[in-house]
Amino acid sequence: MKTLSGFFFPRRRIRLSARKYRDFRWAFALIALGAAVFGSARADEPTSWKYSFGPGKVPPGYTQVTPGSAYSDSAGFGFEPGSTVTATDRGGSDPKTSGFVTSDKPFYFSVKLDQGNYNVTVTLGDLNDVSATTIKSESRRLMLQHVTTDKGKTVTRTFTVNVRTPAIVGGGQVSLKDREKTTEWWDWDNKLELEFNDTRPCLCTLQIDKVDCPTVFILGDSTVCDQPLEPWNSWGQMLPRFFKSGVAVSNQAESGEAISSSLHAKRFEKVFNDMKPGDYLLIQYGHNDQKAKPPASAMGSYKDAYEKQCIEPFKAKGGHVIVVTSMLREADAKGGNSLGDYPEAARQAAADEGVTLIDLNAMSRLFYVALGANVHAAFALKDHTHHNNYGSYELAKCVIEGIRQSKLDLAKYIVDDEPVFDPSKPDPADSFVMPASVKTDTTKPEGN
Repeated sequence: MKTLSGFFFPRRRIRLSARKYRDFRWAFALIALGAAVFGSARADEPTSWKYSFGPGKVPPGYTQVTPGSAYSDSAGFGFEPGSTVTATDRGGSDPKTSGFVTSDKPFYFSVKLDQGNYNVTVTLGDLNDVSATTIKSESRRLMLQHVTTDKGKTVTRTFTVNVRTPAIVGGGQVSLKDREKTTEWWDWDNKLELEFNDTRPCLCTLQIDKVDCPTVFILGDSTVCDQPLEPWNSWGQMLPRFFKSGVAVSNQAESGEAISSSLHAKRFEKVFNDMKPGDYLLIQYGHNDQKAKPPASAMGSYKDAYEKQCIEPFKAKGGHVIVVTSMLREADAKGGNSLGDYPEAARQAAADEGVTLIDLNAMSRLFYVALGANVHAAFALKDHTHHNNYGSYELAKCVIEGIRQSKLDLAKYIVDDEPVFDPSKPDPADSFVMPASVKTDTTKPEGN
């Protein structure tokens, strides 16, 4: 029988009969055809969404949104329940700025999107009056802070946001806690939720574009995660405000988590599978690891897990790891150390693995000492671990300063108007203003 040779595979050379070779070619042709068909289908999927708010003229290519446009899966966009807006048309030659919606309380607009990173471009303002707008995404991630326009002026701003689902590439999904399926579901659903807040938010147009850009992943506990309810807040959800567009923050930290529970819930697996070479991972654990049953040994199992299961897999895929030591608890402001050896174990893990360290533990001490008798101003209610908007905002500035000093490429994405931050000279607590979101709860977050 005539044979054909020359087909090489990694570990063996195979010889095919002429008939099998013809079958082989047909198989490859079918595969190529399928790839072309499915590839073109993916190419036909939308990558841009444009919305015009108000009753006036609609710019070409935009979808008009009226106050009655309630969100539905079938429409794929709309206002979330509880959002009460009024629409105004000022006329004028430019339909992108002639009309807008506004409200005297926060309102929420959502768009159905797949997992990924998106540039969000908003046009804000009122041709006949002043406006002030703060925008948060998903579970209260701060994107734009107090963007103001004078009467007759509008402004266009762009920020980058990450949308994610629990699904893990290759199969399986993150094991979500009950609250992640309820009050925190906006961090995991297949929608982009945007909160428009401040004294007079005026939204003219909204454009969303899918982008391929670096992602900053965050893993950790309740002092890092996206807290969904006022008055609680964590530095991870303040972080996006300090980055330009072109980099997305995916905060996958969760209340009550230790390294072991995050591994068990497949939170690390989710990040490792979603990451691309050049992405970043900020890790902050310790508060709950010391209280696990049995507790992780700081210089033993905790440090070993930090290195072998948290840092090394991410580095192996070409990612940049940034270890963040846990901030102090309020009781430590006068010189105590309720976290024991856990911050030092994190420092040593970073040194052993040759990755960037941000010593938030040391920076938070400077911050707390500077507040003096007013240190409680950084914490929510009478909680001595979890922060409010002011405390988390200042801690986010500490992390940003650590990124700036690290000389990583990530530092180039820090917003131009953010000055060097000295935690021993924080912003005054009594002059700090952050528009509160609608939903509140006095129940303390899990973890301590």
